[in-house]
Amino acid sequence: MTTGRSVDDKICEELKSLSLRGPAGGSGRGGGILLDEEDEAIRFANVRKKDFKLWERVKGQMINILDGLELHTDVFSAAEQRRIVDCVYDFQEKGRKEKLRERTYLEPRKWIRGKGRVTIQFGCCYNYALDRNGNPPGIIRDEVVDPIPPLLKQMIKRMVAWHVLPPSCIPNSCIVNIYDKDVCISPHIDHHDFVRPFCTVSFLSECNIVFGTQFKTNGPGDFSGSATIPLPLGSVLVLNGNSADVAKHCVPIVPTRRISITFRKMDDSKIPYDFILDPDLQNLRPLSLRGQNHPNILPLQQDQQDEPHKNAQQAQKVLQSLALQRPMQLSEDDFLPLSSNTTVQFRRQ
Repeated sequence: MTTGRSVDDKICEELKSLSLRGPAGGSGRGGGILLDEEDEAIRFANVRKKDFKLWERVKGQMINILDGLELHTDVFSAAEQRRIVDCVYDFQEKGRKEKLRERTYLEPRKWIRGKGRVTIQFGCCYNYALDRNGNPPGIIRDEVVDPIPPLLKQMIKRMVAWHVLPPSCIPNSCIVNIYDKDVCISPHIDHHDFVRPFCTVSFLSECNIVFGTQFKTNGPGDFSGSATIPLPLGSVLVLNGNSADVAKHCVPIVPTRRISITFRKMDDSKIPYDFILDPDLQNLRPLSLRGQNHPNILPLQQDQQDEPHKNAQQAQKVLQSLALQRPMQLSEDDFLPLSSNTTVQFRRQ
């Protein structure tokens, strides 16, 4: 009997069923987010996508400044989120112990309200501002950071397979952001060293992202714009078209700890000189449209799509509690390959 199980029990049960499998079956060790064919068909059929419209006058013309913006929900389950969050904390621990390449991990030396975001960069080193070596904002082509770890590559495979990202724009870099309370990202447009579309995945706590062509600053880290969009846990926000290049976006100060992972494809002309093409991310293809290859899986009707998940609020509370907990034991498959001179000891308190 499964009646009466807590959300945490269900998460633990799902974690036991998760497998780390490559295209031909892989290692069989725990730690991944890949699913068998039947489970993937069911999950894929329940992913929901939302588009947005917001008309504003830009250069004398009325345009939808949110054209190209998509919010995909239920892409990563509660158990998968837990796995990914715990993995991020291990990346942070390795960064603090200087077991990642120098420019992979960045933690501000001084905390200022609105600032203080921890960043972990994989695939390329992105420079946020003019640095002491005179490098302008953008990708630094002669800097080397750690490659994208296996678990994050599985996330990319999931998003391409489930029609969240197109196979023509497979990410080859990502930035992990760890926000503590009262940290923000100010209004900006992502650098064009990265092609469109790109996406961000949300973990630990819900927050709002704000879009607009003009913003009002209400206080340190507190911004208001034309549209405020909540980002559910485990959701993927895809930015393309006007939403990426006309409207700016920002994340006002967050009320509690949050993690986001932003996946982007580098412009071919900006790829680092020593960048090595990852064979695991080549020739990815999306699944057939919902139900086509799985006659037992039918597309959701509108009333089913709008039905709220019964355990959503409970699951969110469980995941938010992970901000200060690290109960899961991961295998080394979750982290390799990283810096070749690193020997990692995994532990939980």
